Amino acid sequence: MVDLLTGFTSKIRAEARVNDQNAAFPVDTFHGFAKVGLMGASVPAELGGLGVSRLYDLAVGLRVLAEADASTALALHVQLSRALTLTYEWRHGTPDASALAERLLRAMATGEAAVCTGLKDSPGVVTTLTRDDSGGWRLSGRKTLVSMAPIGTHFFVHALWREGGDDAPRLTVPLLSRDVRGLTVLPDWDGLGMRASGTLEVDFDNCPVPESDVLDRGPVGSRRDAVLAGQTISSITMLGIYAGIAQAARDIAVEHCAKRGPDVPAGVRSAIAESDARLYALRTATAAALLNADQLNDKYTMDLDERGRRMMTPFQWAKMTVNDLALRVVTDSMSMVGGQAYSAGHPLARLYRDVRAGGFMQPYSYADGVDYLSGQALRLDRDNDYMSVRAVRSQTQS
Repeated sequence: MVDLLTGFTSKIRAEARVNDQNAAFPVDTFHGFAKVGLMGASVPAELGGLGVSRLYDLAVGLRVLAEADASTALALHVQLSRALTLTYEWRHGTPDASALAERLLRAMATGEAAVCTGLKDSPGVVTTLTRDDSGGWRLSGRKTLVSMAPIGTHFFVHALWREGGDDAPRLTVPLLSRDVRGLTVLPDWDGLGMRASGTLEVDFDNCPVPESDVLDRGPVGSRRDAVLAGQTISSITMLGIYAGIAQAARDIAVEHCAKRGPDVPAGVRSAIAESDARLYALRTATAAALLNADQLNDKYTMDLDERGRRMMTPFQWAKMTVNDLALRVVTDSMSMVGGQAYSAGHPLARLYRDVRAGGFMQPYSYADGVDYLSGQALRLDRDNDYMSVRAVRSQTQS
């Protein structure tokens, strides 16, 4: 996987500035990924993929890619993580879920399917699933921050369904193909960072969904920490992206300073040494969390709630560490280079904007991460599923 990615990094690095300025998704690059099998890198080999299953290895690949362009790495992460969760459904899900997963995984392996995920509702919207008269479903709502959307062929959409009466609403994940009636990928994206990641809004206007293409995630507020395992698996490899951003910033700064010859000021020397120490710390924390998740990934015989917490907690320790230290490395790199790094077109300015995205990404955003980790330390009785908490909040607000 890394060898294949390395074959693209020169082109990706050369195009990163223009793509960032224009918020342009690198469609040709992803077509190239599809041709060599990278869109199926984490699809099991039995289904035609490269079979990269260790979270540690996938994070290394994303780090290599992020050193060239973090936006491209973020978009590829969407595909790689979906294959991981679909592999679980293929092996352990209901017959319908297993069949759906196999169909998609085989298409991902050949490069025919690019699978996006819609998690976050647009402001003021609650995306809902309702029964229709034919025994199927209808989906209505709007999702924001859907990465890789320009080339998405399929969309997993997190939605609420209320059967009726006083029953708690249920969390559901319907699958929709891009060409389904009522689905519109909205073209505008003017983000602060990750501008070339194809992170768009997707609108759903009474879209039909077959019964077999809906995954049931249980009632809102059920407080099942077992779900934390799947959330960890689908998100932890993003840590490699922010390690890659920090490494790229450090390398730019050190190369700039090295051109001064032996007369590098003492303050700059200190900044270089501290940046390297921070890089070591963030990569060590990332590696430990990834190895922990890999060790627990297949342990289904233990208490599943405990497994979920034991995967999520080190992930959040590492995420908080990486979000802090990566930003410090990028900021110090800008200081080492000086005023020219403050130009919008300078690569360090792009890295500074990109690295700040880490604190907003679930699970968990910074505020939610503080709530989770402090809750674990204090043994608080709380719902740790951020999708469930968000659903309760949206119901209250609506």
